[in-house]
Amino acid sequence: MIKIPSSAGQRSATDSSIFKSSIRNTTLFFRKQLWIWPIVAAISLAIVAWSVRGIVEDAVKSTIAESLRTILEADVTALTIWLESQVSNADAIASDPELSGLVRELHGAATQPGFDPLSLNQAPALEELRLRMKPWMEAQGYNGFVVVSMESLVLAAMRDGVVGTLDLPLPEGLIDGMRAGESMVTRPFASSMLLEAEDGEKRVGQPTMFAVSPVRNESGDVIAAFGLRIRPEEDFTRILQVARAGQSGETYAFDGSGLLISMSRFDEQLKEIGLLLDREDSRSILNIQIRDPQVNMTLGKRPQIRRPQQPLTRMALAAIQGETNVDVEGYNDYRGVPVIGAWTWLENYGFGVTTEVDVTEAYRPLYILRYTFWALFGLLAAAALAIFGFTVVVARLNRAARKAAKKVEQLGQYSLQEKIGAGGMGSVYRGNHSMLRHPTAIKLLDPEKTTDHTIARFEREVQLTSQLTHPNTIAVYDFGRTPEGMFYYAMEFLDGVNLESFIWKHGPQPEGRVIHILRQVCGSLGEAHDIGLIHRDVKPSNIILNRRGGLYDVVKLLDFGLVKASDAEHDASLTVAGALTGTPHYMSPESVQNPSAVDARSDLYAVGAVGYFLLTGKHLFTGETIMEICMGHVEKTPVPPSERLGSPISEDLEQLILKCLAKNPDDRPATAVELEEELARCSSAGYWPVSSARAWWIEQDEKNSVSDATVAM
Repeated sequence: MIKIPSSAGQRSATDSSIFKSSIRNTTLFFRKQLWIWPIVAAISLAIVAWSVRGIVEDAVKSTIAESLRTILEADVTALTIWLESQVSNADAIASDPELSGLVRELHGAATQPGFDPLSLNQAPALEELRLRMKPWMEAQGYNGFVVVSMESLVLAAMRDGVVGTLDLPLPEGLIDGMRAGESMVTRPFASSMLLEAEDGEKRVGQPTMFAVSPVRNESGDVIAAFGLRIRPEEDFTRILQVARAGQSGETYAFDGSGLLISMSRFDEQLKEIGLLLDREDSRSILNIQIRDPQVNMTLGKRPQIRRPQQPLTRMALAAIQGETNVDVEGYNDYRGVPVIGAWTWLENYGFGVTTEVDVTEAYRPLYILRYTFWALFGLLAAAALAIFGFTVVVARLNRAARKAAKKVEQLGQYSLQEKIGAGGMGSVYRGNHSMLRHPTAIKLLDPEKTTDHTIARFEREVQLTSQLTHPNTIAVYDFGRTPEGMFYYAMEFLDGVNLESFIWKHGPQPEGRVIHILRQVCGSLGEAHDIGLIHRDVKPSNIILNRRGGLYDVVKLLDFGLVKASDAEHDASLTVAGALTGTPHYMSPESVQNPSAVDARSDLYAVGAVGYFLLTGKHLFTGETIMEICMGHVEKTPVPPSERLGSPISEDLEQLILKCLAKNPDDRPATAVELEEELARCSSAGYWPVSSARAWWIEQDEKNSVSDATVAM
């Protein structure tokens, strides 16, 4: 893409002149003893680097906080789903007609006068209930069941020793919840009955929890609670350990007193530091208070105060108060290890959940960043001191550099003057032919972008463009490579303005002028299409409006870097198959959906989009992302230009523009020649005569002259 300088008298320095200016400044550097400035620059850079370090650290902490929240949400979501499934299982059992009938039979027997609670153990209904529950519990992984009446009498259980017991210790609020008809999952608690431990021995105080659902009589009144026994050290704990942060991270649950109600992943370590009895059957669940020992016990340090007097950790205190939060500054966990964490309180279940990770592991990348910063700061200081010595070397190379700069100014038969633009593959300079002295635009392929692929594409662009001779297509003069291996080609210099800048500055244009411009674009495309070339990047910034040879509003179509030879098999090696090529605001639907299948009618869609832009001063479709814009071409119906502009537009021109923008290529004009002819037949085609174009350009010259004079003053 060629960008035109704002005025003929304005010149930007070439690469060589910049280099020579640096040489002169080096001499001034010595003469005025300015060696202190590199040190000042180094100090300034250090200040900037310190600020950047702070910004990076804040970003790292924000990322870590988000990661902790994500892990916590994942674990809590999985746990909530599991808890709800337990409630559903309990509801299914309690509402089963046969099972609830057996419970009602047991309850009826218990309400008879002179009832002996121990007689329940011989009740046929109990035996039938056990028989039916056993295979179901084995299939679902439950460890037992219990049925408790609203009078706190155990009506049924898997073992005889419990049946008939009155006032069995139950979790707080269980009976009240059952009377209200609520289904629930209790928090893990220590059983007052003998339960089988992991080693097969039966002990009192084993962790247990129940999924409980009310059983109703025929009148709908709650008569008992049906509870399914769950081992919390199994699924309850495993779910909380599904996701964790790093090697030191863990997620655990705790109740309102700060008691750990899930298994810690550090049980062996807790035995080593004395927080658990060093026995095979010792478990952290229901045995560890989430208290801050105020020293890191994993390092062998001993707390100064006894465990019951130690405060709850900062996390536990906040969570028990109902707070959901994240702390990335650090606090001590129940081992005294500095950690960061995120936590939440599950009000419906009466316990909290937290995920934590050791500070040393979480911030290891940040520590590396700090060490790197100080190392770079030292290197920067050393570099500042070395700059003075470096300038000595530069001074000695002064003469050789001047000779090199002169070589840079000469490129084959062309002398470079100034850089006037840059594109995706290289830079564009204004220059002169050494013999003919006519102005020329010279495009250089940037050395750092030079690969076999880019060279092949660069050569192909030149070869294809040089085949085009239409007066509205930019002319290519020459192509070559410098002795240093730099590729270039020379083309005509355009002293004009691209249509994108033109519209942003001057706004929507008259219909006659738009037709005049589009007809010339069609002329250029018509020649290209006739020899099998598709431009694929027709857009306002690739269309230059010029004055040429006493003519005004002369259009030049340029940048055939994406041109496709429709009958050339080797195109596939120069353009990635299926790659999105073109500019989003001017891409046809088929170029979005199937880039490899576009034909000349895709260029005509782009011409319609350019016409729409010239008439309205607005793009056809807009969006916050490239994908939104592209999908607009595929799915949305264009708003008529007159409606978008807010003023009438000749119906024939508007319909022709919309015809070019048809989603189906078959509904567009068949060729660029046909489109040019239809434009010529529009009613507004003759409303931009040569005199109008000349008057407009003269007016712009006068405005520029006044602007230049103002600047000079």
